Amino acid sequence: MSGTRPRWSSQTKLTVALLLLGLALYLLYRFSAVLKPLILAIVLSYILSPLANSFQQRLKLRRGLATLLAYLVMLVVVATIPLVVLPTLASQVTNLNIDIQRFLSEVEKILGNQYQVVGQTIDMTQILQQIEGSVRGLLEPIFSQTLAFAIEAISSLVWLVFIAVVSFYLVKDAQALHQWFDDVIPPVYQQDFEHIRSEINQIWSAFFRGQLVLATVVATGFTIAGLAIGLPFALAMGVLAGLLEFLPSIGHGIWLSIASLLALFAGSTWIPVPNWVFMLILIGMHLFFQQFDLNYLIPRIIGRRVHLPPLMVILGIVSGAVLAGVMGILLAAPTIASARVLGRYIYANLFDQDPFPGAVAFPLPPPNPLWWRRAFTEKTPEVDDLQHEQEP
Repeated sequence: MSGTRPRWSSQTKLTVALLLLGLALYLLYRFSAVLKPLILAIVLSYILSPLANSFQQRLKLRRGLATLLAYLVMLVVVATIPLVVLPTLASQVTNLNIDIQRFLSEVEKILGNQYQVVGQTIDMTQILQQIEGSVRGLLEPIFSQTLAFAIEAISSLVWLVFIAVVSFYLVKDAQALHQWFDDVIPPVYQQDFEHIRSEINQIWSAFFRGQLVLATVVATGFTIAGLAIGLPFALAMGVLAGLLEFLPSIGHGIWLSIASLLALFAGSTWIPVPNWVFMLILIGMHLFFQQFDLNYLIPRIIGRRVHLPPLMVILGIVSGAVLAGVMGILLAAPTIASARVLGRYIYANLFDQDPFPGAVAFPLPPPNPLWWRRAFTEKTPEVDDLQHEQEP
C-alpha cells in the first residue's frame, strides 16, 4: 500500500475532542457516587507512599510487600491512637458541648432584650433571629452534605473496601502509572508536562503529608499551652486546633473565637485572675503562636506552594463547602493552588508567552523516608517565589 495515511483536519480534531469531552462529563455525572471515595483513595495513597518507599529502600522488599507493610503500620496506628486518646477526648468533648450550649443560652439571654440608643429602640431579639436564620441558611448545605458523605463513606463497608483496594494499587503501581502518563503525552509537550506535573505533585504532597505533621504539631502545642495557662478542656481544644489547621487563613480565627468565649465564661482552671483577664492572656498566647505558625512552621513543613491570598482561600472554602461539603472544604487550598499553575500555563500559551520564563525543570527528588524530620531543619525550595523573582 503506497502513500501516507491522511492526517485529520482541524474540524475533525475539534469534533472528536468535543465528543470525548462530552463523554467524560457524562461519565463523571453518571458515576458521581464513586468520585468522593476515589478522591479519598488518592489522598490515602499520597500519605502512605513515602512509608512504602522507605520500606522498599531500607528493607529491600518488593513494591507490593512494602505497600502491604505500610498499610499494616497504618492500621496499627489507627487502632492504637483511639484506645489511648479517645476516652479522655470523648469525655472532654461531651462536657465542652454542654458548656457551649450553656454559654450560647446566656449570650442569647443577654442579647434578647431591647436597648435605647440615642432615643431609638433596638430590638436585639429580632436582630438575633435574623442572624441565626442567615447562619443556619449558610451552614445547612455544609452539614447536610457532610452527614450524607459520612454515611456514604464511613458507614458503608463496601466503600471502605473500595477505598482501601484502590489506594493500595495506587501506591503499588505508582511507577507504572507515571510511565503510562508519560507515554500518552505527545513528545513535543513532554517537557511542559513534566514541569507542570512536578509543581502540582509538590503542591499536593506538601499539603497532605505536611498538613498531617503540622496538625499534629499544632494540636500538641495548643494542648500543652492550654494546660499551662489552665484552659478548660485543653485536650479537646488542642485537637480542635490541629483539625482547623486544614482550613488555611480562617482556622485560627475560628479557634480563637471558640476559645475566647470559653475563657470568658469559664475562666482558668488554676490561675486566680478575672475571666476577662484570662481571655486577654489566651488571645496574647494565640497571637504569638499564630505568628510562629505562619512564619516558621508552615514555611518549613508545608512550604509556600499552597500559600494563597486569604480572600481567595475563604472564597474557595465557601465554594468547596457548597459543591462538595466537608471534602470541598479540606481540598480547597491545594485545588486552587493547582488551578493557579494550570491557569498560568494556559494564559501564557494563549498570548504566545513562555509558560516557564527563565525557569528550568524542577523534577521531583527521589522519595526521602526522612521527609518528616527534614521538615523542621530546612525550608522547602520555593518554586513559585523563584519564578516570580525572575519575571521582569
